[in-house]
Amino acid sequence: MRYSALSIFLNGLRGNKAWAPAWRDPAPKPHYDVVIVGGGGHGLATAYYLAKEFGVTNVAVLEKGYLGSGNIGRNTTIIRSNYLLPGNNPFYELSMKLWEGLEQDFNFNAMVSQRGVLNLFHSDAQRDAYTRRGNAMRLHGVDAELLDRQAVRKKLPFLDFDNARFPIMGGLFQPRGGTVRHDAVAWGYARGADSRGVDIITQCEVTGIRRENGKVTGVETSRGFMGCGKLALAAAGNSTVVADMAGLRLPIESHVLQAFVSEGLKPFIDNVVTFGAGHFYVSQSDKGGLVFGGDIDGYNSYAQRGNLACVEHVAEAGVAMIPSLSRVRYLRSWGGVMDMSMDGSPIIDRTHIDNLYLNSGWCYGGFKATPASGFCYAHLIARNTPHQTARAFRLDRFARGYPIDEKGVGAQPNLH
Repeated sequence: MRYSALSIFLNGLRGNKAWAPAWRDPAPKPHYDVVIVGGGGHGLATAYYLAKEFGVTNVAVLEKGYLGSGNIGRNTTIIRSNYLLPGNNPFYELSMKLWEGLEQDFNFNAMVSQRGVLNLFHSDAQRDAYTRRGNAMRLHGVDAELLDRQAVRKKLPFLDFDNARFPIMGGLFQPRGGTVRHDAVAWGYARGADSRGVDIITQCEVTGIRRENGKVTGVETSRGFMGCGKLALAAAGNSTVVADMAGLRLPIESHVLQAFVSEGLKPFIDNVVTFGAGHFYVSQSDKGGLVFGGDIDGYNSYAQRGNLACVEHVAEAGVAMIPSLSRVRYLRSWGGVMDMSMDGSPIIDRTHIDNLYLNSGWCYGGFKATPASGFCYAHLIARNTPHQTARAFRLDRFARGYPIDEKGVGAQPNLH
């Protein structure tokens, strides 16, 4: 069923009893051309573009929980393409362009809101760094505006501009950045992939990867063995665990990143705003709650929960930027397991094992990259050659000495 104003009107007349399920609940088949491990945003987007763009429809997406139970439903919904380095900038701009046409493409309201992303700076050195990044963005055709103190004050008067330690001197603004409803992205891609023949199999945990003569032939799961021509991993924070089943060790660590939402408030934050003197970012949802987050918890973990020390750290950074937040109550929090790579940039590549493909290492950037990640991964799987905007995301770049270190902090996953 295609969603439209007419279909909403007609179903309203029928008491909304004629809606069909958004996707099927199929029984697993014994063999697929492609099996994708991970039913999050990247796995579902890959399946969607495989079917839509490349005509590969005999595809299964395996998810060990329910649809949207992983990082696709555990993030702060921010999208942006304000990157400095050549390896990242074109890729995230491709993602931004796909976001802009996504709802019309898969006929689902993902609540794409291009309200703008503002990165504050607090020193001369940080201003110069943001100027460099903004110039790099403009050279690649990406929108960027450097705002001075008065321009930021006019846009966001409630910020603490005269903070003794962290005075706000200005900010780098990307007008096309914004937010998207995270779970709606999963539902839209799932519905689009399912309508093109892809099997989305939930409550199906992968327990082993079967290899014969050095070639992947299928996966052992909690719902039986499934053979495949190609196996694509898109397991986010569990990438190392799944890859280990094939004897593949990845340059990735798993860390927990917490996110929070406050009680509902009247609208007062129009944009996404990030604190340059500490890791804090905030936006306001359509329900009025402030959605915000900060640093990872700082130790390896596979648990979808965090610690109180990080809660305090995020709250302190938020109040330093917006003093009025001291009167706001936390409503709830959640944690996502981040696949932190050694240089802070992702991996989209074939592995040395025949028919095994890898999509991982997204660190903080996984949600915003969802459309481009799925498109480029589908291109790689279908054609066995990388998409031109993802050529830098090779697995062997660490051994070859070609890291993509956006923050310039070195080979320390916890710092990215």
